[in-house]
Amino acid sequence: MALFLLYETSSGYSLFLANGLDEIGQNTEAVRNSVSDLNRFGKVVQLTAFHPFESALDALNQCNSVSEGIMTDELRNFLELNLPKVKEGKKAKFSLGVAEPKIGSHIFEVTKIPCQSNEFVHELLRGVRLHFERFIKDLKPGDLEKAQLGLGHSYSRAKVKFNVNRVDNMVIQAIFLLDTLDKDVNSFAMRVREWYSWHFPELVKIVNDNYIYAKLAKFIDDKSKLSEDKLPALTDILGDEDKAKEVVEAAKASMGQDLSPIDLINVQQFAQRVMDLSEYRKKLHEYLVTKMNDIAPNLASLIGEMVGARLISHAGSLTNLAKCPSSTLQILGAEKALFRALKTRGNTPKYGLIFHSSFIGRASARNKGRMARYLANKCSIASRIDCFAESSTTVFGEKLREQVEERLDFYDKGVAPRKNIDVMKAAIGSAENKDTAMEIEEAPAVASAKKSKKKKSKSDTAENGEAEDKPTVNGGAAEDAKSEKKRKKEKRKLEQEQAVEKSNGDRVDADEQDGTAKKKKKTKKSKDQDTEELQDASGMKKKKKKSKGEE
Repeated sequence: MALFLLYETSSGYSLFLANGLDEIGQNTEAVRNSVSDLNRFGKVVQLTAFHPFESALDALNQCNSVSEGIMTDELRNFLELNLPKVKEGKKAKFSLGVAEPKIGSHIFEVTKIPCQSNEFVHELLRGVRLHFERFIKDLKPGDLEKAQLGLGHSYSRAKVKFNVNRVDNMVIQAIFLLDTLDKDVNSFAMRVREWYSWHFPELVKIVNDNYIYAKLAKFIDDKSKLSEDKLPALTDILGDEDKAKEVVEAAKASMGQDLSPIDLINVQQFAQRVMDLSEYRKKLHEYLVTKMNDIAPNLASLIGEMVGARLISHAGSLTNLAKCPSSTLQILGAEKALFRALKTRGNTPKYGLIFHSSFIGRASARNKGRMARYLANKCSIASRIDCFAESSTTVFGEKLREQVEERLDFYDKGVAPRKNIDVMKAAIGSAENKDTAMEIEEAPAVASAKKSKKKKSKSDTAENGEAEDKPTVNGGAAEDAKSEKKRKKEKRKLEQEQAVEKSNGDRVDADEQDGTAKKKKKTKKSKDQDTEELQDASGMKKKKKKSKGEE
């Protein structure tokens, strides 16, 4: 049986025929030893056909389809032209060796060409790859490397572009930045406290919040200039009038040392930086919340945006989190404790990042492990729904949260929770109702848009009609004369039509009058005939009576 080899390169498709395999051996080891020798390998493997790609874009499309195991039309035409034809109902006397089993199965399904992919074929293709430049004579040195480099760049760029659509990368970066900002803002706020405490040490005990302290440090500046005139502004910052009065009194009897104007300016600038960082942190948190509601709405509604984002970032992506079993998700983030427990044969951890959820804190000490296991189960379900569902909805996350609440009540009060199947059926029903409601809302919106378009078109036509009726200002006397002639012609036509209609009406009236006269004549004739018949009948009766009297 003849063996053909299909080799895909960056420059095109090539087909090789393997003849006389006895010279190099039928086993894989013999082929591996003979690959390096071109004289031996060239006698066995010979080029039969080569089909170059039309452009770099065509090469990229062919490469993508081959990597996905799909046979394109070009490849099918190439194989059907250059391979022997297989008769219907008979086995082929050849086989096609391919590198990927996926594309081999697809070729067999479509064209019924028998394909094989094994170590023996892979070794032959390795030899073809090694000596490919010598098989094709028209290739210049360096052409194949350039084609490979260009195709490799475009192929990897296409894969990266495909990954851009996975928006969970933005969530991972945002949660990392949020954690670093928390550390930085805390350290900078402590530095502001220490720096400004040399000038106004009593303020630290009055104000505990870092952001408000930085605001006050920027507003007060020099404590000696602080008076009761600034009380309204202080109350706006602090939100409490008593605290504002306390700050003013503390500034009057402060034990801090005076600072030079340059030092105070530097303190103010640093306090402004801390305020900007904390405001940016708030905006970043809002951005993360909106992103989580778009990417993983069910997970966010079940466990919260921050904990859900940390789970996604620790797993690497939403897809990786959906692939994790609930037991892995339960201890995600506690890997060190797990391996330490396995090494020392101690107790394994009960929870990892999931501990930051409010449900674990609300559970009693003896039920924390059970609650963590149950919550990890529900988080696994929510992440899979978010990852693989076609439409995004928060219905399932809300129902799963209700289940967790019911489980908490069951552990504390003994109230029996609902069954999972009943809750999921209710969630599916509510999700379907929401979809239908959305469709119903969209339909009248489309109808109203069509109506508005019709109204606009009517108004446009009316405006155009009005514009046509109005004489142009810049048209001159000639246009006015033309318009007057047109109007006169139209009047004449109308008068003629009215005259024709009147004449037709007169004819109809005359015809009607003739018809009535004829009808009257007919009725008179019929009456005369009736009277004559009656007279004849009466005469006949009299004659009969006379004849009877004579008898």
